[in-house]
Amino acid sequence: MKSRLSRCAALLLFVFCALSLWAGDDIPKIAWKRGIGEPMANPGTRKPELDGMIDDGYWQGAPVGGLGSGTFSRTYRGDFSRWHLKSGIHKYETVYANQFAVYEKSEGASEGIAQALVADHPKSQELSAWKWDYPVGAGNYYSLYPKSWFDYRWEKLPAHVMLEQFSPVLPDNYRESSYPVAVYRWHAHNPTDKPVTVSVLLSWANMLGWLRYPSRDFNGKTNSGNFNRFVATPAGAAGTMKAVLFDRIRPGDVQNDWDGQFAIATLESPGVEVTYQTTFIADRDGAEVWTPFSKDGRLADGDFHWISSGETLAGAIAVRFTLKPGEKRVIPMVVSWDLPLVEFGTGRKWYRHYTDFFGTSGTNALKIAQEGLTHAAAWSDALDAWQAPYVSDNSKPEWYRSALFNELYILTDGGSFWGRPVDSKPGSAESFSFLECYDYPYYSTLDVRFYGSMPLVKFWPDLDKQEMRTFAETVLRNEPEELIWQWKSIQERKPVFRTRKSKGAVPHDLGAPEEDPFFKVNQFSWQNTDDWKDLNTKFVLMVYRDYVLTGRKDSEFLRDTWPSVQLALEYLRKYDRNGDGIPENDGFPDQTYDVWVVRGESAYCGGLWLGALRAAEEIAKVLNDAPAQTKYHDLFARSQASYIKKLWNGEYFRYDTESEYRDNIQADQLAGQWYAQMTGLGDLVPMDMQRKTLKKIFDFNVMKFAKGEMGAVNGIGADGKVIQNDNEQIREVWCGTVFSVAALMLADGLKDEGYHTAWGVYHVIYETQGYWFRTPEAYEMNGKFRASMYMRPAAIWAMEMTGPQSGSGLH
Repeated sequence: MKSRLSRCAALLLFVFCALSLWAGDDIPKIAWKRGIGEPMANPGTRKPELDGMIDDGYWQGAPVGGLGSGTFSRTYRGDFSRWHLKSGIHKYETVYANQFAVYEKSEGASEGIAQALVADHPKSQELSAWKWDYPVGAGNYYSLYPKSWFDYRWEKLPAHVMLEQFSPVLPDNYRESSYPVAVYRWHAHNPTDKPVTVSVLLSWANMLGWLRYPSRDFNGKTNSGNFNRFVATPAGAAGTMKAVLFDRIRPGDVQNDWDGQFAIATLESPGVEVTYQTTFIADRDGAEVWTPFSKDGRLADGDFHWISSGETLAGAIAVRFTLKPGEKRVIPMVVSWDLPLVEFGTGRKWYRHYTDFFGTSGTNALKIAQEGLTHAAAWSDALDAWQAPYVSDNSKPEWYRSALFNELYILTDGGSFWGRPVDSKPGSAESFSFLECYDYPYYSTLDVRFYGSMPLVKFWPDLDKQEMRTFAETVLRNEPEELIWQWKSIQERKPVFRTRKSKGAVPHDLGAPEEDPFFKVNQFSWQNTDDWKDLNTKFVLMVYRDYVLTGRKDSEFLRDTWPSVQLALEYLRKYDRNGDGIPENDGFPDQTYDVWVVRGESAYCGGLWLGALRAAEEIAKVLNDAPAQTKYHDLFARSQASYIKKLWNGEYFRYDTESEYRDNIQADQLAGQWYAQMTGLGDLVPMDMQRKTLKKIFDFNVMKFAKGEMGAVNGIGADGKVIQNDNEQIREVWCGTVFSVAALMLADGLKDEGYHTAWGVYHVIYETQGYWFRTPEAYEMNGKFRASMYMRPAAIWAMEMTGPQSGSGLH
């Protein structure tokens, strides 16, 4: 797959931006905003009974890093704290040696000011010589992912500095979007009538050996064998790249997934001076860095280095320049990393996708850094061009347009994996996936990606199709291994077992990092998903979705997946025990709501069945399979009649026909119709029934829950009362579900209701609870959450892809 951003175009953009010296300094008006280091008075927390789940608190920020290359995040306080560099593993711990600092001095002033740009300080004596605690609220943090900004506004700094940060995660781009590089563009402006000298420092710890273990922090980190070195490399007309490279002793190429290189780098050019400190010990006072930097903004050009015997090494670079009155300048800096290997639990090793462009040795961090410096301005412009139509579309709420992009963070930061086995050749077939979440670490959880893959198919459709081809291949497999069925074992108080996966069943997931993903699938053992009633239908609908939303041209994709589509539907028909055309649910949680019992025909699974039959009919039509087309057409007609007869009560579709929840109002009951609208399959049920149902959901699930300010609760009684029993999911709001319901509301003409419903989730995540960049699967009326950094909320992009307002298809 080749990048649509040509190398030539990128170079031309770079040259233009280098001449202008001030591209990208305008922060979009729709970017989410919060005061730097501003604390929350009453932040939300995880549910108290879920003490094993991740809850790192609200100090978070937009991540940097590419698709499948690993990511890390700098919080809006200014500290580097969240680390997803090892595939499938979450770590949260502030590394204070990873730091930005600024020095400024006006001409004629007796002394300058030097300040670390974090509204915090180490809790121990490490780096005690540094000046910490940047003033809380002295400027703002903004985010419109993939970009974010720190706009520093402190009266003691005579020049205004603003930091723009991003990685080149670009739409329909399968090269740069995978790069392990973070770009930091410093925009400096002198608004005074005197020249101002400015220096920006970037320091970094040698973190090689810190990722060996799956713990959620860096306990057990190993530094032995690490060393740093200074490198200066010509960078053509841009000047000279100066960098500190973080490496370690090894006998040859990298052999472990925790090994490789990091680099910090910038450009020296006329009027821009770069100084450095190759090595200092990060857990001492750091005076060898801070003393010279705070004096005049320079470092000592200390190139002495050694091999660590266990001490934590760090290095630093500083970029110094003088601004004339009114002058503006942009200074690029980068952090790059080359961690080429991924190793999952059983030992299989993979090369990350970016190694196709930089090699697999693990010694190419400098090449990656130079690529980032060379193309920083071009990438910035390309990101701006992508977002511009959304930024300028005043027909839609600002909060919504902001959330659209900020919820994209999960595609890179959600444990994304993109690579090929080490015994394959560059250009070989690859696998791509991201996790359901770190608390439920399963790759490509299908019942959830049905919602959360919307931006993937919209902006990186080749990756989504590859995932669907992988699922199609698994449908044909039989994997008879026995594993524990956890839910059933609890119910019966004895071990009950399940088959890993039966032929014809679509797996719940493509595996888990702790095992052998993509080779060993369906690792989820909470339920026996062989008997789930939504996986097979969702698979069929996603196959057809990918065909439609990529222009209805890829008939080869349909042809390749057609045997699996037919087998998946035939597999489900065995559950139609009464012959009415609709598979029945079996009295356990046999669908995505995996603690919510459902029995008999159900609105949710039955609606998905109707949608899948219509999709299969249309696929058969494209492939000229007339017998199949007729079969699915007739089966749809029979199933539709039964569905309406058994479930429609005049106001909405009942939850199911036989369980204790039968008359409840389920927010997600029209999920099949949502996909039908998005893909042009038409009305699975008459439009008047759709609208009545959506209005009922809005009036009850939205407006009778938390004063209508928290989105749509999953289930509510026919009397409008929130149901209080031992089923937590019925009283939860699921963020991704809410966005899908809102999408169908918009498509069916309920614009005000749709945006208000979705706003409830935004209000919780970004305004009241502090769940930004860790959007959970669920929360209750008290705001307590379950399962942060979850896949499903990316369904917000469905609101752009469903109905006449969408301009359905690729960007």
